[in-house]
Amino acid sequence: MRQNEARQVRARIAELERNLTGASPLRGRQHREESGNELRNAKFRLERLEECIAAMR
Repeated sequence: MRQNEARQVRARIAELERNLTGASPLRGRQHREESGNELRNAKFRLERLEECIAAMR
């Protein structure tokens, strides 16, 4: 279950990174800030999930 959740978080991180690196100035600063915040949160969540998975082994 945790491994599936970690895969989903990794996919979301990849999507957010693509969106941020390819973001046009038209998208707006607020959108980039929100995406950046979501990216940081997702990376933190992934780190915790990986710690949990490692502890279960």
